[in-house]
Amino acid sequence: MTDLLDRIAPETYAKPLQLFNGSSIGQHFRHIVDFYGCLCRGVGDGRIDYAQRQRDTRVETEPAYAAAVLNDFFESVTNSDEAAMVEVVADFSSELNETRPVVLSTVGREMMYAYDHAVHHLAMIKMGLRATAPSLEIDKNLGVAPSTVKHWNSSH
Repeated sequence: MTDLLDRIAPETYAKPLQLFNGSSIGQHFRHIVDFYGCLCRGVGDGRIDYAQRQRDTRVETEPAYAAAVLNDFFESVTNSDEAAMVEVVADFSSELNETRPVVLSTVGREMMYAYDHAVHHLAMIKMGLRATAPSLEIDKNLGVAPSTVKHWNSSH
């Protein structure tokens, strides 16, 4: 992700796209960054709440800043004990006063969740980049699950 962020022009990154109903590539990256931020903060607290996102608008508009924030999160989470138990505050309702259940998980499982979530958004980011910056070279596997890449490789 940081390699791609280093190559996206800020005006391309922050441009609202019709394909995304007015959202930008930067907003998709910000959403990924938010989930990693919730994970990193939650690991320290023993309780992860993915609804408590920071929504830092600088991450939406400045790709170099987004890359720096991601690097900080990756360094933080790399040193985590993957077997450590954490609570995850679930969010299944858009109602403001709805009770939110708490489920048990592990740091490793939540790292996998954040990764899978990022892959999903990277697929959308790739679509946005193809529409708005067709000359930008993008890895064909960006936004593709590793199991799918393995399947492609085994069937060729």
